[in-house]
Amino acid sequence: MTRSDGYLLDNRQSEAGERFDAFATLFDPTTFRHLEGFGIGPGWRCWEVGAGGTSVVSWLAKKVGPTGKVVATDIDTSRLAAAARPPVDVRVHDVAGEEPPGEGFDLVHARLVLVHVPDRERALRSMIKALRPGGRLLLEDADPALQPLACPDEHGPEQRLANRLRQGFRQLLADRGADLSYGRQLPRLLREHGLRRVEADAYFPLTSQSCAALESATIRQIRPQLLEAGIATPDDIDRHLANVEAGGMDLATAPMISAWGRKA
Repeated sequence: MTRSDGYLLDNRQSEAGERFDAFATLFDPTTFRHLEGFGIGPGWRCWEVGAGGTSVVSWLAKKVGPTGKVVATDIDTSRLAAAARPPVDVRVHDVAGEEPPGEGFDLVHARLVLVHVPDRERALRSMIKALRPGGRLLLEDADPALQPLACPDEHGPEQRLANRLRQGFRQLLADRGADLSYGRQLPRLLREHGLRRVEADAYFPLTSQSCAALESATIRQIRPQLLEAGIATPDDIDRHLANVEAGGMDLATAPMISAWGRKA
């Protein structure tokens, strides 16, 4: 992430841990499937960018073993303390504002990071620079503009309220420099930066308990900003959170697009 007081989803807020847990449940299987396909194993040197929580970092550490290394970076590493032991090296780092924390990496991975980074181009160049020849880059980012609704099946007042709040959330993100159509650009960007054998796919959870947990944590975390911007009233938010808790809505996320390639 970039250093910005305007970042909407601060890792230090209590709801951040709930969001990381939901992301892990929703997206770790897709991430791990791609990484397994690269043949990751003992001795690999990996850079996990904008790590946030520990689920991917801990999985990488088991794969690379004591002969490998996992450099886990974020501008706020407070939730990475549990993983900070060999082969994991935790560092405070701004991917768009500082030089890479090393070079010759076999793998560089970032999930749900670049969409929030205003200087995405610089961050992408930094990650590619850090790879060894033949090293793999896996970028995974949301594309909220591709599927902008909390409830694609908008059949009642509860769903309409959910979608209005999701629209407000998207606006708050855009106002802080997020690119809400970034995910779909990843394959082209990887090719334009010289990566080879570029491929991509997308994962779109339509409904699950983790989608509901993510929605609840996100709305509670951004409640002050929703109120300050006049997007919602306290009653709107309380009613929506009660609707989520009741479990009668099919709550979706934006598609997560995964794109990968090899450095020449």
